[in-house]
Amino acid sequence: MRGRNEPREVAINRTAWTAERPRSPEIGPDSPITIVDLHSHSTASDGTFRPAELVALAAQRGIRFLGLTDHDSTEGLREAHEAGQRLGVTVIPGVELGTEVPAGELHMLGYFIDAASPALQHALTAFRDARQTRAERMIRLLAGIGIEIPLSEVERFAGGGAIGRAHMARALIAKGYATSIDDAFARYLGRGRPGYVPRARLTPVEAVELIRAAGGAPVLAHPYSVAGLDQELATLTSAGLAGMEAYYGQYRPEQRDALVQLATNYGLIPCGGSDFHGLDGREGRKLGAVWVPPETVDRLRSAATGVAR
Repeated sequence: MRGRNEPREVAINRTAWTAERPRSPEIGPDSPITIVDLHSHSTASDGTFRPAELVALAAQRGIRFLGLTDHDSTEGLREAHEAGQRLGVTVIPGVELGTEVPAGELHMLGYFIDAASPALQHALTAFRDARQTRAERMIRLLAGIGIEIPLSEVERFAGGGAIGRAHMARALIAKGYATSIDDAFARYLGRGRPGYVPRARLTPVEAVELIRAAGGAPVLAHPYSVAGLDQELATLTSAGLAGMEAYYGQYRPEQRDALVQLATNYGLIPCGGSDFHGLDGREGRKLGAVWVPPETVDRLRSAATGVAR
């Protein structure tokens, strides 16, 4: 049995895939329908594939442009880039930042960022430190209701990356306290549940400014999770927002079409991807599960201003 951090073998199939839009949104478990997936996560945050493994899976599924957008981390980008050079996958350097809004959360993606940006790395280091402190507080709260989860167990699931609630959820599952990540969030880790601890976050405008400072193109993630979307878009567009996810794996075709129109109305680039975290079987979250126009890559590159273009 391989260890948690040992690369898994992924057989590479170099079948050439068409960039044409498929006639049906339905796909099989191993049938890619796109050459672009701009939203994915590795073990550098809360994904279950190491960066090189993720890129190998992308190559296997015919994806030629992969956005690696780990939460509050750029630590997987070098490994992913090196794997991409070997396997013919262009890895777009990205990040996903969590921000606080009155009605909950808003996530901001950054593309073609300069991962060496001092401003960005200073902020990400502070976020990772806050995640560690938050995890410790969550463990204490869970212990107060009789649930014992060692910090070392959570760190094992994090695999050296930034600790998140998904790692806490996997520890709860391993100990038999939950049956799935969704179950762990619903019972223990979601807002208002006994193990929930809020964390310090940027405002959405600050996230846009931070991504711009790192030379990147800021893109609003999974917009249907944002309350007061029109108001947020008006503010963020003025602050320098470049795009908005429309082609999101878990959205229905009519929802995607509505978001494309909304993005166009605000002069934003309609973006998208699967938001892949691993082989958890969640509908719409398989790598390459949603068609994204190939020209989106060049549009984002043009919207970025830094050295990673």
